Amino acid sequence: MSDQASHQAPPRPGPALPRRGNALARGFFSACLRIAGWRIEGELPNTGKIVVVAAPHTSNWDFVVGIACVFVLGIKFHWMGKHTLFRPPFGGVMRWLGGLAIDRTAAHGAVEQVAEEFDKRKQLLLVVTPEGTRSKVERWKTGFWHIARRAEVPILLAGIDYGRKRLLFGPLMHPGESLEDDMATIQAHYRGMTPRRPELF
Repeated sequence: MSDQASHQAPPRPGPALPRRGNALARGFFSACLRIAGWRIEGELPNTGKIVVVAAPHTSNWDFVVGIACVFVLGIKFHWMGKHTLFRPPFGGVMRWLGGLAIDRTAAHGAVEQVAEEFDKRKQLLLVVTPEGTRSKVERWKTGFWHIARRAEVPILLAGIDYGRKRLLFGPLMHPGESLEDDMATIQAHYRGMTPRRPELF
């Protein structure tokens, strides 16, 4: 890897993406990633509504590196959480951190609840880990695909590659007619990436 590649400027978010943070936070986390040897590659689409698939997910360090990346880019993301997490006294903090409360006991399921959030908002960047856990799983969860299809929003594939210390954005895809075909395409995209704990991927 050349020195120039390792210090490549991260992609610039388009104005349509939801934004948060400031120059001080971006500078601090950018320095942290640079010192640790990480770089950000790819393209961020200029659209305000996206379902972001984040994988592989095998370690708590994924969250730490991912949060640093989010602050460097200055984008605001959301994630899904069980509705009980949003009760007082911590509910306000959870929402400030980007949480969307999902009531799994509701008559209409999680997919419909999140799709309605997309319908109501002008901007929503939802991050989903299809493995659903840091443990080894046989099959990925497909809720993100159903959400994107129902809400008519694109899916952005985002990866974390410990082998080459890269945070990757892209490609962008739209859900097709076949869940099986789309999942095969998505999983093939991640096979070239090295997770922190390969035995769990």
